[in-house]
Amino acid sequence: MPSKNLYDSDFYQWSQQQSYFFKSGQWNELDIANLAEEIEDIGKSLKRELESRLKVLLVHLLKWKYQPELRGNSWLYSIEEQREQIEDHLEENPSLRHTLPESFDRAFRYALIVAAKETGYTKSFFPENFPWSVEQMM
Repeated sequence: MPSKNLYDSDFYQWSQQQSYFFKSGQWNELDIANLAEEIEDIGKSLKRELESRLKVLLVHLLKWKYQPELRGNSWLYSIEEQREQIEDHLEENPSLRHTLPESFDRAFRYALIVAAKETGYTKSFFPENFPWSVEQMM
């Protein structure tokens, strides 16, 4: 089955086939267009993971700040875990550091939605802009 058809019908088999072609130097057999797209998607996925972890961290920081009466170990552990996971992720993917301002902004927008839902407060109750420096958050 040609690689391009396999890409659409059985992604796993396609990926194994492409790996084999690459490792064995069968350059003419490679599905370059789809490989390029997949490599780009891997990068996007790494950035989404960073933003997802930032969102979780921000939600717990917002709840920690605005619901002090409900503070508990689970929030504290979640904050600590996300900080560590973010640092590890940035160490493994250092070029993502330059995306932090944009990633914080995007994560904060979503964190406001989640924090409002989880606390029962309206989004307008929370600050409009990011209330911490990167250093404070991390």
